[in-house]
Amino acid sequence: MTVKEMIQADEHDVGSQDSTENIEYNGCPSNISKPRVGTVELGDVTPHNIKLLRRLNQVIFPVSYNDKFYKDVLESGPLAKLAFYNDIMVGAVCCRVDTTDPNVRRLYIMTLGCLSSYRRLGIGTEMVRHVLDYVTNKDTNFDSIFLHVQVNNQDAIEFYQKFGFEILETRKNYYKRIEPPDAHVLSKCLKKA
Repeated sequence: MTVKEMIQADEHDVGSQDSTENIEYNGCPSNISKPRVGTVELGDVTPHNIKLLRRLNQVIFPVSYNDKFYKDVLESGPLAKLAFYNDIMVGAVCCRVDTTDPNVRRLYIMTLGCLSSYRRLGIGTEMVRHVLDYVTNKDTNFDSIFLHVQVNNQDAIEFYQKFGFEILETRKNYYKRIEPPDAHVLSKCLKKA
């Protein structure tokens, strides 16, 4: 199955969102949990795969990203990575250096997401670890990392909290054309006080 077919299948929920398989046991159907074992790898975003990233983001996120976003992603270098599960592109993380305050150096996670049928397999964790490794080992001059999460996305909030992110504030009407429009700003401080 091609990457495009995987994205289309995920759009239509052809793949189940959990890892159970219908198995017949003593003549009776039974849902038995079958863990999926696989390899998670991160790869570079290039001009050759940027259209696949755009399509992936359209499936994962309820918001649309403009051409400038994808131009910035191509210039991000190691701050933008595609996530592969058994050589199938299933997610991506895209970050940039925030320049709104010249006295504070912050890393902004613009997007971090995974196709729904590949969630809870460690892919998101691998992407967050990549970001944390970057700011602790490769470029240690960041004061913090931050991102926006829709206020009703409790799974994402709890996921980031496992890595030490905290809700810093809530921005009213942050999102356009989606409900609810409000977003939490989650932040992780990197500098010791």
